[in-house]
Amino acid sequence: MNAVCLQVFVSEANHHHGKLTYEWLLDQAQELGISGGSAFRALAGFGRHGRHDIGFFELAGELPVVVEFLVEVSFADRLLDIISDAGLKLVYAKFPAEIGITK
Repeated sequence: MNAVCLQVFVSEANHHHGKLTYEWLLDQAQELGISGGSAFRALAGFGRHGRHDIGFFELAGELPVVVEFLVEVSFADRLLDIISDAGLKLVYAKFPAEIGITK
């Protein structure tokens, strides 16, 4: 299978159309027919909006969340189109992946 790992990076408190952005992404992927995805909350991170650590109470809600999908290239590209069409400007990473099941 020509698969990729698609990771989309959001802030945990960001919303889109009344939903948390990571929930919206998972919903869109499921509607598209992607068979699975996960959202992972970071302990700490830094990027274009500065540095955020779980240890600071005042930063609650600002930690990075990575939403990850292991999918065929065509699904990844279609999901990225949906994100762009929705007007979201999100950082993402897409790289080759091997998908399998252990014996």
